[in-house]
Amino acid sequence: MRKYFFGGMFFLLLTACGDSQQKVTQHSEELNANIKPASQSTRAHNKAVAKQLPFSDNLDFHLAKRGFIATIPDAQIKNAMGREVYGLAQLQFLEGASQDTVNPSLWRQAQLNALNNGLFEVVEGIYQVRSLDLANMTLIKGETGWIVVDPLTSKETAAAALALANRELGERPVSAVIFTHSHADHFAGVSGVVSMQQLAEGSVDIIAPDGFSEEAISENVRSGNVMQRRALYQFGDLLPSSPEGFVSSGLGNRVSDGEHGIATPTRLIPEKGAEMTIDGVDIVFMSTPGAEAPTEMVFFFPQFDALCMSEIANHTLHNLYTLRGAKTRDALAWSRYIERAMEKFGARTQVVFSSHHWPTWGNREAMDYLAKQRDLYKYIHDQTLRLANHGHDMVEIAEQLQLPETLSNAWANRGYYGTINVGAKAVYNRYLGYFDGNPANLYPLPQEEAALRYVEYMGGREEIIKRARQDYSQGNYRWVAMVLKHLVFAEPKNQEARYLLADAFEQLGYQAESGIWRNFYLSGARELRHGVELREEMRPPEEIVARVPLQLLFDAMAVRLNGEKAADADIRLNIEMTDNNNKYLVVVKNGVLHGYPDRHSEDPSASLALSSTDLRLMFSGLVGAPTMIKEGRLKVRGNPLALIQFGRLFDKFDRNFNLVTP
Repeated sequence: MRKYFFGGMFFLLLTACGDSQQKVTQHSEELNANIKPASQSTRAHNKAVAKQLPFSDNLDFHLAKRGFIATIPDAQIKNAMGREVYGLAQLQFLEGASQDTVNPSLWRQAQLNALNNGLFEVVEGIYQVRSLDLANMTLIKGETGWIVVDPLTSKETAAAALALANRELGERPVSAVIFTHSHADHFAGVSGVVSMQQLAEGSVDIIAPDGFSEEAISENVRSGNVMQRRALYQFGDLLPSSPEGFVSSGLGNRVSDGEHGIATPTRLIPEKGAEMTIDGVDIVFMSTPGAEAPTEMVFFFPQFDALCMSEIANHTLHNLYTLRGAKTRDALAWSRYIERAMEKFGARTQVVFSSHHWPTWGNREAMDYLAKQRDLYKYIHDQTLRLANHGHDMVEIAEQLQLPETLSNAWANRGYYGTINVGAKAVYNRYLGYFDGNPANLYPLPQEEAALRYVEYMGGREEIIKRARQDYSQGNYRWVAMVLKHLVFAEPKNQEARYLLADAFEQLGYQAESGIWRNFYLSGARELRHGVELREEMRPPEEIVARVPLQLLFDAMAVRLNGEKAADADIRLNIEMTDNNNKYLVVVKNGVLHGYPDRHSEDPSASLALSSTDLRLMFSGLVGAPTMIKEGRLKVRGNPLALIQFGRLFDKFDRNFNLVTP
């Protein structure tokens, strides 16, 4: 079972991961029969990239290897049942020369990520385990034990990383854990480094930025189903590792698919920052909310002259808008946080490291790296708004915005994860929204209805296919994709159109410098050729559900409420929580659900008495009301039919909806 936690609350994706990988293997011959090689235009495009960028600069390869101590065989990690939850053996093809089917700049980044895995020394006393999950786990040697920073995505990978450090550096207990921010590849493996008993007792400090618990759950509550579907495409989960498939996410390798969890912080870092001594190690924290994550912090180690930039500075342009879907991030705040860290810690910094990729050593080198990251986000912000004020729309700005060479030739600024194109659109949308001011775009037809009319206007399917093939032969893949989208939406069973659109997506994927652009294009091609690969529904773990704030739970229920079914409903449920004496009023009226804390109705439709945990389990669909009544966990007064009517008003979301077909 794969559970994704990104950008906030867990994505719960049932991918039955062992079975899913088996499917990829079983169908490899069928897939390869349809996968196309790089076209002449794609080969020319990728050769041009190879000539444009300073590939003779090998410094990053030296930095990525610096301090290497050891790794684990085949970078392979298994769970208790013997199933592989993480492994890089399938990426060994990256040891060779760049292939025509991969942008050479992305190939370089994929090599740096995948081929440099294991335990590394940053400075004496600070160590990192890299590329054994999407993110890094950092270990600081305290007086009595390890201070663990960002315990990865899965229990298994975190445990393997800690075991590797203990084997090579000497056995030490974990004395504290630091979560840099609220994205789950930085906290969900916590039970691999701290036992459930320690978490329950609070005997190991869990340090996180203020607001962590809510943000770690909230971002995906309201739109989690669509986010998780798109996350499959973003991270290439459906793609086999190969020169024609997955090569990198840009930010790291694949995401581990083991057991996930969460821990409640015992110490919170306020927005004004803080200074602490943790297990004999002095740490100066600086809060950076609202940029890369809703709640995040960077911090400095005076004893080591080392600066941790969390995920604020990386060896890639990051996402100002993430393709899986999330709130647009603040490019200006992002830039200012980097500037503030440079001002506050720059004079003493001798090494800067982050939660992804490899460190930069030397004060001058570290400050140059940070300055270019700072200016990267500010340039995109400022120049997007400059062009918008000249009257250019979002697409026009994204098409023409280019970085100056001083920024674009810095490898750490390349678009391996985020891109200039999407970043410009993100800035425009943050300030001006999606509407470009042209009334023709104010009230467009729905996509499927418009597709039928486009096809008619363009002369019908045969003429469209004929001209699309001509454009495809000329390498105009973006235009082919735009045109054939209409034919596929008008005639979804038109296999010729689907396959040609898939071929166009494939070539665009082969040309993409961004790992997640590549993954989206190639995943879209797969859907067109083979349909949606079904994933059965998975229920969230009870320990996660038990931590969901009730107001967020009601927010999620409000999104699932079918407004048409509920239009005439008038339901008031008084809820009494038997374990803490808290109360809630849930109201459905006018097709809308409201949850009111500390309130009851004088004329309820029904009254419910149950524990706060059982309330969460029931409203999350993990345990049915009849079961709870039978077991004595739920008592209902008033009209029990009101509870039955209430339960029938909610939609069940399909986890397998199409993305590139109607």
